[in-house]
Amino acid sequence: MTKENLILLADAYKYSHHKLYIPGTQHIYSYLESRGGKFDETVFYGLQYFLKEYLEGVVFTKEKLDEAAVTLKEVFGRDDVFDRSRFEYIISKHGGKLPVRIKAVPEGTVVPVRNVLMTIENTDPECYWLTNFLETLLMQVWYPCTVASLSREIKKVVKRYYDDTASAAAFAGIDFVLNDFGFRGASSVESAGIGGSAHLVSFSGSDTIAASIFAKRYYNAATAPGLSIPATEHSIVTMLGEPGELDIFKHVLNTFPTGTIACVSDSYNIFRACEEYWGTELKEQILSRQGTLVIRPDSGDPVQTLLRVFDILMNKFGFTVNEKGYKVLPPQVRVIQGDGISYSSIPGIFEALKKAGISAENLVLGMGGALLQRVNRDTQEFALKCSYAEVNGKGINVQKMPVEMDANGQLQTSFKKSKAGKLKLVKENGAFKTLGTDEAPELEDLLETVFENGAVTKTWSFDTVRQAAAL
Repeated sequence: MTKENLILLADAYKYSHHKLYIPGTQHIYSYLESRGGKFDETVFYGLQYFLKEYLEGVVFTKEKLDEAAVTLKEVFGRDDVFDRSRFEYIISKHGGKLPVRIKAVPEGTVVPVRNVLMTIENTDPECYWLTNFLETLLMQVWYPCTVASLSREIKKVVKRYYDDTASAAAFAGIDFVLNDFGFRGASSVESAGIGGSAHLVSFSGSDTIAASIFAKRYYNAATAPGLSIPATEHSIVTMLGEPGELDIFKHVLNTFPTGTIACVSDSYNIFRACEEYWGTELKEQILSRQGTLVIRPDSGDPVQTLLRVFDILMNKFGFTVNEKGYKVLPPQVRVIQGDGISYSSIPGIFEALKKAGISAENLVLGMGGALLQRVNRDTQEFALKCSYAEVNGKGINVQKMPVEMDANGQLQTSFKKSKAGKLKLVKENGAFKTLGTDEAPELEDLLETVFENGAVTKTWSFDTVRQAAAL
């Protein structure tokens, strides 16, 4: 259970809603969807963390209520907004556990946008206000879903260039092409764990240790799913100044005589480093190693720099031509590009290599802030909206349908139009589709109950999530 006080984890305006729902309200049912956005489909991932960390078990206590009462009096400056009796009822009647039911699509499932992904409803009529009180926290599932979707879309790009240019044997390493370098650029350790583990749904390369801890703690990963290698940084390589760079490179090779190692090589002149140091002075030592040296440029235009670096390395180390007709460095030498990498830059890099006759299997990538931070809730336009209610025992389909004015002054129905009624997610002729719960009774509802009355009722392992999202 979290150390946070769940009573305080809602937007401030939510504390007035128990009064603002019309009298007689007994039941609120809401759903989560991606309303569109950058990608046509979304990987559902991360809800299990929020359930285990924040919602499971006894989450409301007298002590937390007392703490909340002080803070909320300060926030509102009045006594008639926050009603502690609402929370005292849950403590008394339900032992401090949440009387709500949450259903969700199995984690790792890849669902086209504009489909229901999760629903939440209260199980006690007295707690109608609780359903959307939890929106603030549960809405944050947008982040792991979006990072998992971004990472998977990048894998599609990588796979496309592997299909075009890489040898069949190289496909075994495709899970290590995109490496997560985003820990230091993440807004918090929690963000690094959540977002970093979302990346690991599709790839295995990561320097974000928090991601593996997260996957083990909340998704029962048997071992760390994020793997890495020994690698230098500029503080190491510049220790002896420019005249000593070659000695540092020798030290790196001598320290790890086997296995895969990476060495940043742009401290002074990446092209000299490739031609004179790696490609001449240290060439025989590299080729005799039982392992791979990964040379890392870290500055300059990625496309132009990589084309020059590969030209030098292939002249110095030689190359073979794979079955698809593309050049491949000896297995002891590869390159990693970790600067300027984003969803938009990656296709241009691989396309430039392809046009130069260079196989994609020569290159791996490192991605930092663009992977874990350059996303927001609107990247996939996530929203959680009420679609059904019961007032005085009568069911009501609830829907918003805004008319909005476009840049030309024309009125149109907004993309924010929500769905109405109780919903289910089905597969019809192999395609996902959102229907009302009373429609097509022969089609199975793919949403499963994952949380009910304080208990997590269904969990998925990290391996299962990966398998579900696999390309």
